[in-house]
Amino acid sequence: MTILESAKRMGSLIDDLLAFSRIGRAEARETTVSLEQLVKEVLSDVQPETDGRNIAWKIGALPDLYGDRSMLRLALINFISNAVKFTRMRPRAEIEIGCLEGNKDGAVVFIRDNGVGFDMKYANKLFGVFQRLHSTEAFEGTGIGLATAQRIIHRHGGKVWAEALEDIGATFFFSIPGHRR
Repeated sequence: MTILESAKRMGSLIDDLLAFSRIGRAEARETTVSLEQLVKEVLSDVQPETDGRNIAWKIGALPDLYGDRSMLRLALINFISNAVKFTRMRPRAEIEIGCLEGNKDGAVVFIRDNGVGFDMKYANKLFGVFQRLHSTEAFEGTGIGLATAQRIIHRHGGKVWAEALEDIGATFFFSIPGHRR
């Protein structure tokens, strides 16, 4: 690794740490947020990462949520970017975004992929700062994205969790209480 690459990585790490710390202090501006519209925006944002790739997107019906739009957008960027990143080795990536039915107390949203997955015995490390289950050589990143997403969802009174099988894929879930359709 060259000095320039190391400096660039350190800059990214500092930016991510600053964003992570701001999530805990930022004042939430809660409104009704169209999750469908938010997903469309995030897909547009991650489009450069998907150029030239064969990705089958499946987007289900998504509810309106009550929360801070910019924070929820950042959480979605982290979840969806991870799905894009960890399916990179697949000739045909499959990424599904949807909402579980039958939850009367709020929305449970999922992002499922057919990527590299992970061993569930390490699932408790996923949402920790700097906790990585894959090497930086195999997959770029600072190890702060999922911790940031978790902090955002917790700020909204929700939970995050994941299920996966190695070399089969992963599904990340988050719940937000009290959504309105």
